[in-house]
Amino acid sequence: MLIDLHCDTILECHLSGGKRELYSSDLCVDIQKMKKAGTLAQVFALYVDMKGPVNPMQNCLDMLDLFYNELDKNKAAVAFAACYEDIEKNKREGKMSAMLAIEEGAAIHGSIANLRNFYRLGVRLMTLLWNYPNQIGYPNFEFVYKDKGLTEFGMEVVAEMNKLGMLIDVSHLSDGGFNDVARLSGKPFVASHSNARACTMHERNLTDDMIRILAEKGGIMGLNIESFFLNEGEPTTISRVGDMVRHLKHIKNIGGIDVMAIGTDFDGTMHASEIAHIGEMDKLSSALKQNGFSEEEIDKVYYKNALRVIKDVL
Repeated sequence: MLIDLHCDTILECHLSGGKRELYSSDLCVDIQKMKKAGTLAQVFALYVDMKGPVNPMQNCLDMLDLFYNELDKNKAAVAFAACYEDIEKNKREGKMSAMLAIEEGAAIHGSIANLRNFYRLGVRLMTLLWNYPNQIGYPNFEFVYKDKGLTEFGMEVVAEMNKLGMLIDVSHLSDGGFNDVARLSGKPFVASHSNARACTMHERNLTDDMIRILAEKGGIMGLNIESFFLNEGEPTTISRVGDMVRHLKHIKNIGGIDVMAIGTDFDGTMHASEIAHIGEMDKLSSALKQNGFSEEEIDKVYYKNALRVIKDVL
């Protein structure tokens, strides 16, 4: 089974103007490929570009509408899940679970009320920002804002997400912002699609200290298969499964097996990978087995750790 903490598939469906649908498409994630992967739950991110021409909140709402319309069309195969109990219910009924995330906290327009309303609409995870500063904090884009922390409003967001039972996602967040979340959050938080900086020096990856802190807080980090974050090569470098194993071995050595998860970033990456789509994730599990990971450890990476955090927080 598999829980993938991050994909950008809904954005690509939205941009296609109806030419791409969730059941079957040329994208990396669709229902047919999810079935092949043995998907237990897929987290679909509503990614908005705050520098784009569209109002970030309205753009997010448009994608949210598309998400629910696609679920209605495919209700025999997949159902919405807001919590652990929903995932278990869907599993008993032979359905995969679809969960909702926002990628870019600017979508809430600096309003706690908007955050609550998105929660009411089913959003259960929010990546606090993307590559631009927003009302919440600062990105780790090219380390320009590395030491800057959360704003006062960002601290309010952390407190309210704890109160609501939402997963705080620190992928893209500055190192200073990460440390603020770790200090302020009373619940486990996640880095939904980030790798190890010691393996690949990229600002989107976590330092060893950050991995340790995340583990101590009971959180998880999802392996991102984008080549930028996996190896030191050019963007066109093939993201070898060996690079994924290298990162996961390091993360295990630093934070332990319980901090490890999957967050592919499918349909939001420019990767050229041996794993072409979600249906080929068995290639990684086979490689992990060949590199000394036990079946129980692989299950923790693939879904059990994520399921634990979902149960603890949502």
